Amino acid sequence: MEETSTHTFSVIVENKSGVLGRVVGMFAARGYNIESLTVAEVDEDQSLSRITVMVTGTLMVIAQIKAQLERIVPVKKVVDLNNEGPYVNRELVLVKVRARGERRVESLRVADIFRARVIDSSNQSFVFELTGSAEKIDAFIKLMKPLGLVEVSRTGAVAILRGEKPLYKN
Repeated sequence: MEETSTHTFSVIVENKSGVLGRVVGMFAARGYNIESLTVAEVDEDQSLSRITVMVTGTLMVIAQIKAQLERIVPVKKVVDLNNEGPYVNRELVLVKVRARGERRVESLRVADIFRARVIDSSNQSFVFELTGSAEKIDAFIKLMKPLGLVEVSRTGAVAILRGEKPLYKN
């Protein structure tokens, strides 16, 4: 069986209604699973948005995904960041923990170790904010479960190439 790996694509698209639907529709139509998806406008002057999508597959599947993305009309550029060199990849998570007594103190200790910020607090709960790699966020959530984890709200990954080379500007 062929080995699979996770790849992060940055897809520069026209910032128009329906573009995200077309991109996601391509994945659904071909049965590709999206691990993570984020989208936001990145250039108001040129009316461009950046879709960051993480997918897992064989090298053949990854190549097919790139080729299919490049065929979608409002797509301006598709870059597999794994093939471009080093890049930075981060997620944001908000974690609500209900705790009293020692569990409350322990949740603050764990948050401090992970450099999570308390962004809301009551007598019985905290909401923590944390950014980092998916692995760091997974570890934080795992440690918060026995301390009173109530709810998790998590963004998808965002990624950018290291160094001075821009992805889409000349």
